[in-house]
Amino acid sequence: MGMTMTQKILAAHAGLDRVEAGQLIEADLDLVLGNDITSPVAIREMEKMNIQGVFDREKIALVPDHFVPNKDIKSAEHCKCVREFACRHGITNYFEVGEMGIEHALLPEKGLTVAGDVIIGADSHTCTYGALGAFSTGVGSTDMAAGMATGKAWFKVPSAIRFRLTGKPSKWVSGKDVILHIIGMIGVDGALYKSMEFTGDGIAHLSMDDRFTIANMAIEAGGKNGIFPVDEKAIAYMKEHSQKEYTVYEADEDAVYDAVYTIDLSTLRPTVAFPHLPENTKTIDEITEDVKIDQVVIGSCTNGRLDDIRTAAQVLSGRHVAKGIRCIILPATQAIYLQAMEEGLLKIFIEAGAVVSTPTCGPCLGGYMGILAAGERCVSTTNRNFVGRMGHVDSEVYLASPAVAAASAVTGKISSPEQLD
Repeated sequence: MGMTMTQKILAAHAGLDRVEAGQLIEADLDLVLGNDITSPVAIREMEKMNIQGVFDREKIALVPDHFVPNKDIKSAEHCKCVREFACRHGITNYFEVGEMGIEHALLPEKGLTVAGDVIIGADSHTCTYGALGAFSTGVGSTDMAAGMATGKAWFKVPSAIRFRLTGKPSKWVSGKDVILHIIGMIGVDGALYKSMEFTGDGIAHLSMDDRFTIANMAIEAGGKNGIFPVDEKAIAYMKEHSQKEYTVYEADEDAVYDAVYTIDLSTLRPTVAFPHLPENTKTIDEITEDVKIDQVVIGSCTNGRLDDIRTAAQVLSGRHVAKGIRCIILPATQAIYLQAMEEGLLKIFIEAGAVVSTPTCGPCLGGYMGILAAGERCVSTTNRNFVGRMGHVDSEVYLASPAVAAASAVTGKISSPEQLD
């Protein structure tokens, strides 16, 4: 009986020849991640343990990004806690304002995540790095504390679901549409504590930014992790961004999967998740009534990368945000912000009547920079649309791709770029 990609990575990091689904193991960690919300809890737990140091100051990443720049006194105190901890322990990969970005876009960009790594982060969307062929998963702050102290973590080896992607997506279909389609198909608990392993010739037609988006939202289907095979695009990305050595793992031909789904990317349409779950999906063609909106947010760890910003600019170029609509655009890192500026994309946004923010997670979790009032609707490129996720419990969040979000900003209702022509 063979092993999946995830099982091979975990076996190697546990010093074992093989592992099986359901087995409990202790694995060595290549990176431990925390942000300004979760790290203070982990730091306090370390203090309770009387831990004097960290296992490796090079293998910890602290990224203040949720309420940064600080929105109030409490967030300032949290960031101060993280900053002082990083200084006290000489943490190499601490990213201050001006260097920071949204963590799950920043770490690959900085070359801290590569194929074959085992990565934990006290943030549920840590599964993003599976796009590079790593095993990465979200954990609680207590597990983060243990990881920073020991460099190890306990795992129950997950079983797997295989998603065989074929065909080439059409012009306005992106990675966001692919993952929303999958979540709509299997449900928010359809991959509960399972590895979502993506294969097939269709992957070649997905950019790295598409893959980061898909892996990022594995958790929204309940997945323990999402993971892609390491191909030429992934290798080129790692060579461009990282000096770290990477290891390529491939699933065995006789690897066992709980289920196998085949998805023809050429048949997919722009997809929107209606309130209040990511599984509540409709294609743009299935939306037969006008869904009027108040706000659009384009950004987050899911869709704030350069491809996303370029797509939004392509749709907004020469057009204007509808009167009464707030359109907020958040490049995910300083490097993406700078590139967008150099390409003239920020000029397009401002001329279109949008506002451009410094990198922050702010509006995604209802923190700041785009809070919704009662009765308001937002089309957002973020990852969750739970009740009250972006503000008042009587507000509504519709998840969509940057293309659909930008088109919706122009019309004032949920729309696709095709409907603008």
